[in-house]
Amino acid sequence: MSGISHVSVGVNNLARAKAFYDPLMRILGLRIRQADGESVDYGTDDSLSYSLETPVDGGPATAGNGVHIAFNADDQDTVNRFYREALRLGGRDAGGPGLRPEYGPTYYGAFVFDPDGNKIEAVTGM
Repeated sequence: MSGISHVSVGVNNLARAKAFYDPLMRILGLRIRQADGESVDYGTDDSLSYSLETPVDGGPATAGNGVHIAFNADDQDTVNRFYREALRLGGRDAGGPGLRPEYGPTYYGAFVFDPDGNKIEAVTGM
């Protein structure tokens, strides 16, 4: 078996991050699989997909240089809703919803930075 099992990102304030991600993950069809004082894990009944983690060493979480995480969306409307909700929740624009022909003729995505500076995307039509 190959591929990525799941992705984890560091956050500095787990409650703030959870408040940001909960509505976005619901839009994408993911739910909380596990949550405690150190992490929140999102996925489906069958698999873990995305995790918010506080730094183990107690230091500040920082966003990876040039890293971004793309979530599959069912359709363009889902991408649009993800983007609008992310901005409403305090995310910062990193590229509004639209076709990205440089990535493929039907590639439709939207990019935002979460409150900790992690770059996330919702995409469909790949």
